[in-house]
Amino acid sequence: MHRRLLTLTRDARLPLLLTILAGLLAGFLTIGQAWLVSGTINGVFLDGQTLAQVTGALRLVLVLIGGRALFAWLSDISANAVAVHIKTGLREHLLAHIFALGPAYTRRERTGELTTAAVEGIEALDAYYSQYLPQLVITALVPLSILLFVFPLDLLSGFILLITAPLIPLFMILIGKGAEIVTRRQYETLRLLSAHFLDSLQGLTTLKIFGQSKSHAKNIAAVSDRYRDVTLSVLRITFLSALALELLATLSTAVIAVEIGLRLLYAKMEFREALFLLILAPEFYLPLRMLGARFHAGMAGTTAARRIFEILDTPLPAQTSDASVPRDNKVKGNLVIENVSFTYPGETAPALKDIDLTIHKAEHLALVGASGAGKSTLASLLLGFIQPTSGRIFLEDDRSVIHPLSTAQIAWVPQHPYLFHDTLSANISFGRPDATQAEVIAAARTAHLDEFIQSLPDGYKTVIGEGGARLSGGQAQRLSLARAFLMNAPILILDEPSSSLDPETETLLDKSTRLLMQGKTVINIAHRLNTVFHADRIIVLDQGSIVERGSHRGLLSKNGMYSKMVKAGNTGVERQEEGRKRKEELDESRSGDSPSLPSQPAQDKNRKQPSILSRLLSFLQGSWHLVALSVLLGTFTIGASVALMGTSAWLISTAALHPSIAELGVSIVGVRFFGISRGVFRYLERLVSHDVTFRLLARLRTWFYEKLEPL
Repeated sequence: MHRRLLTLTRDARLPLLLTILAGLLAGFLTIGQAWLVSGTINGVFLDGQTLAQVTGALRLVLVLIGGRALFAWLSDISANAVAVHIKTGLREHLLAHIFALGPAYTRRERTGELTTAAVEGIEALDAYYSQYLPQLVITALVPLSILLFVFPLDLLSGFILLITAPLIPLFMILIGKGAEIVTRRQYETLRLLSAHFLDSLQGLTTLKIFGQSKSHAKNIAAVSDRYRDVTLSVLRITFLSALALELLATLSTAVIAVEIGLRLLYAKMEFREALFLLILAPEFYLPLRMLGARFHAGMAGTTAARRIFEILDTPLPAQTSDASVPRDNKVKGNLVIENVSFTYPGETAPALKDIDLTIHKAEHLALVGASGAGKSTLASLLLGFIQPTSGRIFLEDDRSVIHPLSTAQIAWVPQHPYLFHDTLSANISFGRPDATQAEVIAAARTAHLDEFIQSLPDGYKTVIGEGGARLSGGQAQRLSLARAFLMNAPILILDEPSSSLDPETETLLDKSTRLLMQGKTVINIAHRLNTVFHADRIIVLDQGSIVERGSHRGLLSKNGMYSKMVKAGNTGVERQEEGRKRKEELDESRSGDSPSLPSQPAQDKNRKQPSILSRLLSFLQGSWHLVALSVLLGTFTIGASVALMGTSAWLISTAALHPSIAELGVSIVGVRFFGISRGVFRYLERLVSHDVTFRLLARLRTWFYEKLEPL
């Protein structure tokens, strides 16, 4: 997985190299700073130098500090540039691949999970490329450069650093293997949480109809708590790597402080070299500790990348080469379906079997059959949503030249059109973005939608909301017809577009629809008999096969399946009455207007809203004891860090004056104690603070749903 992630950096090598180079130069400046600081303290402490004598060195120390800050800033800027470049390219590639997979793939997946992969999953790679990957290289280079300066000064200290350094990645690998499994489980839980929350928002109308909207908040709270528990189980393991790093780094620093202190005591080492080594020891382990802190980001990135690459590795449906597709949308001949069969993935029974059908130019063809007969599957094949398991679909023009069907040559008017959160004008011109406003208005007028649009305050610039939330069912259907009018494709597939319309509107649109059908090849997926009678030819499907074909009168005379369906008064998938009643109820409630939010009382509008911070803090009710514990543990961590460095400095400075060994006993024990307690306090503080954070987020998510529900 890491190898595949590294291949994405090919187009971002320069900023990645700049990130690594800046980190390496900052490491060299750290070494120079440690040498100058140790020399300055040695001059003042033992040689009695005045402020004037060390001013030059102090100024140079300030320059080095400024240089380190500059390189750190440059490293962050270039690392973020790497991450943004890779995320942008990967997201475009992922979305392009999902679009190429088509509706047949997305219908099998939960929208929330795909959204998580395209948004949260790719964002998880930000920390991988901007933090973990550069830190991985810096961790390999900076400690090695420090060893080049340590070994010439003191072999013993150099060997301690060299021996303890490999233990840190070893512990990281061992702990990381255990954390990888639970991290994967955490990401799966995040995907389920995202999908569940999106389903809850999109299905809010259904939840309210069945009286489950209020109680559903408990489900959201339960899923959020489950995500918190899984995440904390991950953090308990991943923070163990940070604890191991802290203990190894601080204990190794403590060992160096003790061994150089004892050698100072017996005059086996100079004070300046000893102080230089003591200052440099934490800097040696700092890149390793930073890698440990960012190790979880690396694991989160690789876990998210698995799902992303899983989508990218999904093979695309076989596409017919479009090298010979005409560039215009003219159809000169017949549409041929030659021996086509199709079986859905994971199923054994074919949805379509050996379909041979020639649809003549400008012919009006009707597809009828019981539910599951294969009508929608055949339409999906014509639209290119899926590809035949066997056989082929092509256009045969007047010169018997075969062309594959292109999207510019076919228009689709579904039963339930999807409308985007955009203006009415943009939704109508979706199939023809280059259409003029006059053409858009003409299409809307033909679909009997212009009068309604003109009555709106913003007219064609009115934003209709996701899924056409501000339109009635009939208005959404007329907008879909307006799209087809504007596209003016030579092949038209109608999936009972008038099923959502009231009788008056249906009558108005009947003439317009017939005008739209003139001169076009029309394939009508029929659910009602009144759309079948006038068809030039009727194709009857049953269990994926064509069982009858002919005109309305001809099929009636055969007394076969079609005749039985007519006598029964439906086409086998009749949902007309129930759908009409429901749509009429919605139309009456909406009346074409956008739903208004519940109005607030005047006193609520005038009431001063509390600040964002105070509102966030209100979600911590019942968790303040954990907040206090987190602050207390953080204070202990900082105190242990200060005590460790202070005790170490006192140890070597006292040893430089050659006292008795008894005077150093307490400080030697103190160095070890503070080294261990620092790591333990840091581990506990991280766990408690993250627990508080995820509790707050779970409550915030539930509160957010509870506020939306009554609206």
